[in-house]
Amino acid sequence: MGQYQPTQLNRYSPDAIARYYRFRPWLVWGRLIKIVWFFAGFILGLKLDEWFNQVEENRQRRATQLRQMLTNLGPTYIKVGQALSTRPDLIRKDFLEELIKLQDQLPAFDSAIAYHLIETQLECAIAEVFSELSPTPVAAASLGQVYRGRLITGEEVAVKVQRPNLRPTLTLDLYLMRWAARWLSPWLPLNLGHDLTLIVDEFGTKLFEEIDYLNEARNAEKFANNFRNDLKVKVPAIYWRYTTNRVLTLEWINGFKLTDTKRIREAGLDPEEIIEICVRSGLQQLLEHGFFHADPHPGNLFAMADGRVAYIDFGMMDQLDENTKETLVDSIVHLTNKEYFALAEDFVKLGFLTPNIDILPIIPALEQVLGDAIDKNVGDFNFKTITDEFSELMYDYPFRVPAKFALIIRSLITQEGIALSLNRNFRILEVGYPYIARRLLNGESPQLRRRLLNILFKNDKFQWERLENLITIARTDKSFDVLPTARLGFQYLLSDEGKFLRQQIVLALTEDDHLHTEEVHSLWNLVKEDLQPNRLFGEAIGLLTELSRESVAAILPKTSFFSMFVNSEDNNRN
Repeated sequence: MGQYQPTQLNRYSPDAIARYYRFRPWLVWGRLIKIVWFFAGFILGLKLDEWFNQVEENRQRRATQLRQMLTNLGPTYIKVGQALSTRPDLIRKDFLEELIKLQDQLPAFDSAIAYHLIETQLECAIAEVFSELSPTPVAAASLGQVYRGRLITGEEVAVKVQRPNLRPTLTLDLYLMRWAARWLSPWLPLNLGHDLTLIVDEFGTKLFEEIDYLNEARNAEKFANNFRNDLKVKVPAIYWRYTTNRVLTLEWINGFKLTDTKRIREAGLDPEEIIEICVRSGLQQLLEHGFFHADPHPGNLFAMADGRVAYIDFGMMDQLDENTKETLVDSIVHLTNKEYFALAEDFVKLGFLTPNIDILPIIPALEQVLGDAIDKNVGDFNFKTITDEFSELMYDYPFRVPAKFALIIRSLITQEGIALSLNRNFRILEVGYPYIARRLLNGESPQLRRRLLNILFKNDKFQWERLENLITIARTDKSFDVLPTARLGFQYLLSDEGKFLRQQIVLALTEDDHLHTEEVHSLWNLVKEDLQPNRLFGEAIGLLTELSRESVAAILPKTSFFSMFVNSEDNNRN
């Protein structure tokens, strides 16, 4: 890259960064000594508290010290602190309360510098664009700070301005993190050290994307388009005329931070409904859109007075391809069915296991760990259960965390952490299962219909209990309507695509040469309160009357019982 300077690098490049700092050891050692000095002092303080029995007395002092240390180390370490602030299972409460302040209570830089940057980037005076602009920032984050203003055309806006001297700080910290990742590699189990370097690279890539405000604006519009039909999710509009790679102007959002339970309740909002919107929209991002918010900490999510949840800050996003999305759904199906060999194959496809690995020895371990987890009641299960169990597997088997999935895991854990702050008894599957069940039952695509069949059949036998469980779980999702699902089911059964299912259902109904009416009756009792029989049967009859008797006969398999039943009817007529 020639005479590369950190300020000239628009995209993360570990090679270019290494070339620059390799010949500037005074910069590297100066920064390294500062980092080690801060952490050594903090750890020594914790040890002294233990030795002199002053742990309780100095709890708040150490928590404040940790926050101040990360703040003084700059934006890279502030990002680390933000991630930890959403993990009540990893960080003790007093530390957690301090780290939460890193989300939007950081020291601001001089507003004169910010105003000058706005005018330089927009190439005009402040007064030519804004009729009002707050003299001080309303929020200061790790990479920039936000001013509240009003355009001369009257719209209320938020103006985000990037911190000065950002790229040199990020590149030096990423260089040291990558060096530490290589140094730690021999001490980590199996091949996780290699993946640690990839995770640092993924983190670096996302950081550089995050400091490009034009990229963030494009992400916001793409995210808004994905949720254009969702009345519960709000995305602020972008004012492109007043947006550059270092200044972002967007619609002002009035709302409450999701951790502010008191104000949410005072506004007449139900925290449980807010949680449901957050988890459902998070699953939609991963399993439907494939475009997900990788940094959904409480400072980036707001509850609005009208019951909507607003997402802001779209700097750190990622995209999943169709194969990954489909494999994720497959893994959920295989986990539900306890098909651990197929699940191990999913882990290979997703990159958690290398393609040349012998998966047979891993299957019993998967069965033992995940079998225990999935057998738990939905209300006793959360995402932390899976991550904790897998952390044990990674020490004994060659699992690794692909760089892309580090962001997904972080996103899921963060959203679960936010939900736990609203409700300590929250369990992610209480919301996640109904969403997945609803999507499978609605069969919106051939891929989802195929996955539904994989669930409903085991060893070529129709599983009535699984269908009942899916409907029971899906009904807890307020957006699930049994009638449209039944209509889609009828249409699918009468289509060419549904030929296999028609045959299997008749076989299931006539298994062992007797009608299995108890299962049908049980299903009817489950859904009859949600259905209007006249509407349901009217639609079914309308579909069936389109078929002649010959075509009806053609769709039914010639089982021994069915043939016997038909012959008996003919004999009675004679």
